[in-house]
Amino acid sequence: MRRLFWLALGATLGVLIFRRLSRAAERMTPQGIAAGLGAGLSDLADALRDFAGDVREAMSSQEAALRAAAGLDAGGESALSTGAAAPSGAVAPGPAGDVAIAVSPTADKPAAGAS
Repeated sequence: MRRLFWLALGATLGVLIFRRLSRAAERMTPQGIAAGLGAGLSDLADALRDFAGDVREAMSSQEAALRAAAGLDAGGESALSTGAAAPSGAVAPGPAGDVAIAVSPTADKPAAGAS
């Protein structure tokens, strides 16, 4: 009875070891490596997609908080909506509501006839 037990145990271990070695050898073939690489790249793409979604969501909530803090979403009038004339060289208000003065690229250079 003891010999039968050890024979069954040895056969079971032999089959398990053989199956594990076969799987390891299959992973080392070019097809196995390609499948593993493809699965890894797919997982990476999913992780990057999730990360980009999280970043977009965080940016959106931060922008909403900043706009609320600046009073931009309160429906107040801006220089554009009141029809007020902007000073010459000024550009339209940006997202922060401030007006930037446009500077010409030749403003620092003296005129041709001036010395």
